[in-house]
Amino acid sequence: MRDVTPNPATTVVVVTWRGAGHVTACLDALAAQTRPHRTLVVDNASDDGTAALLAAHPSHPQVIRLPRNAGYAGALAVAAKRVETPLMAWLNDDAEPEPDWLATLEDTLEKAPLAGAATSLLVRPDGTTQSAGVRLTADGHGADLTEPAGEVFAFCGGAALLRTDVLKNVHGVPAGFFCYYEDTDTAWRLRLAGWDVVAAPDARVRHAHGVSTELGSALFHRWNERNRLLMLLRCAPREVAVNQLVRFAVLTAVLPLRPGRPAAPNFRFGLRCRVLAEVVARLPGTLRARRAIGRHAALGRGAVWEAWAGL
Repeated sequence: MRDVTPNPATTVVVVTWRGAGHVTACLDALAAQTRPHRTLVVDNASDDGTAALLAAHPSHPQVIRLPRNAGYAGALAVAAKRVETPLMAWLNDDAEPEPDWLATLEDTLEKAPLAGAATSLLVRPDGTTQSAGVRLTADGHGADLTEPAGEVFAFCGGAALLRTDVLKNVHGVPAGFFCYYEDTDTAWRLRLAGWDVVAAPDARVRHAHGVSTELGSALFHRWNERNRLLMLLRCAPREVAVNQLVRFAVLTAVLPLRPGRPAAPNFRFGLRCRVLAEVVARLPGTLRARRAIGRHAALGRGAVWEAWAGL
């Protein structure tokens, strides 16, 4: 549905990169929404004809074309500065929300005034659940929940709705993450600021998942491992962050000595060394961000960790 009201509540932000094969289906699904909205597409310097498809789409979305690929996190950070509606939805370009998706998310947040974000139910093409929200593991990983729950630790950034002013008040999207963990990091900062995150299991989205990045690839693991450590350094209790960083470094150091180590890319010595080098290079800025997050926190880091880690 086209925006037929002067002041819709939500801007749906779609980030795309070389999305010619799937972004049209995403926009078609947004055009069929029962709730009026604005659509803002951030094109990460696609070179596959995506720009022409966006320009020709009958829904006439607003488009920001970036000069280089800033990743999902970087593109969302750019979009957040342009969003003027009270609510901002994040949506992957390979996702197709059902017609009542946005209405369900908006209604969920309206009924939960203490919630800063609501997460959707993402379903794979074969019908199985990819994510009903995100939990925090005992070692500080974000893990997708496959069973719907009322309140969740974090939202899945593939399809979620956030309060725009709240997002800005918790320092927005961590643009430097590029890809992965920007959602869990953002949700963690929402919780530190005293906000809840709720699930909307009736807000269903069909998600191809992994179209832009090859799941399980070396690049995937590099971003995943690096950003988890950066997130912990920014948001977790000091002892948790230090412990996980030291564990990662020690395991990396002994890997060459271990026979029969796993073949997965995240157990490659070179990849892990690169992760550590990138974390160390970003450490000054990360610690500054940690102090800024702490200054605006309403809850202690330990209280949030004890309430959610390992559940």
